Amino acid sequence: MSLSSFINKVNFKIRAIEERYSSGNFTKQLEEFKAKDTQKRFTIKDVDLQPVLHEATATTAFDAHYVYHPAWAARVVQKISPAKHIDISSSLHFCSIVSAFVPTEFYDYRPAILNLNNLLSGKADLNKLDFPDNSIESLSCMHTIEHIGLGRYGDALDPDGDIKAIQELQRVVQKGGNLILVTPVGKSRIQFNAHRIYSYEMINDLFNEFELINFSLVLDNGDFVSPASPALVAEQRYGCGCFWYQKK
Repeated sequence: MSLSSFINKVNFKIRAIEERYSSGNFTKQLEEFKAKDTQKRFTIKDVDLQPVLHEATATTAFDAHYVYHPAWAARVVQKISPAKHIDISSSLHFCSIVSAFVPTEFYDYRPAILNLNNLLSGKADLNKLDFPDNSIESLSCMHTIEHIGLGRYGDALDPDGDIKAIQELQRVVQKGGNLILVTPVGKSRIQFNAHRIYSYEMINDLFNEFELINFSLVLDNGDFVSPASPALVAEQRYGCGCFWYQKK
């Protein structure tokens, strides 16, 4: 492709994006910026143009599930103040940040190659964890059990994979130890092969070896309620249930 053809292609994309968002601001802003740029510290070439036309908003948008639940969980870990925290397959943002204030081990079916002090990263199968019974003081598993057995991440298909994972989580936490669990909640169903969505009662009944210390909830509308009434779960289609359990 010749340079002129490439430039024409870029310009076509710019026009298409502007039309899509009913905005002609990009070209106007570009010309205005060039006119104001008297110092010419940077080159501005057509091949480098990268229109971003939908972020000039009054507030910053965010994924409520993945902002609120790690923030909630980090605060729980701070309250627990364990000698070491172990995480199974939660957000990499969570384990990497928590490792700044407590030694952390992170395990995933698809291990992450992380290089941070105070953080150990390795491989684990949630249906067969390589930890002794009653051995972990502080454990988290967030936005994970709902995927087990659906094949999404290359794991074996198993309709009861989530139940087996829950049994493993219960097995490895020590008496009086803590489990931080996060999973989608609402009207129970499977959205194959993405995830399961649980009712509040389904989760609480499965974790029968634990006492619930705190339940918090990200609502369908993005609001975060902490603590939350379990009754709210039935009103959600895809809420984010945050459960802090202690083993009896």
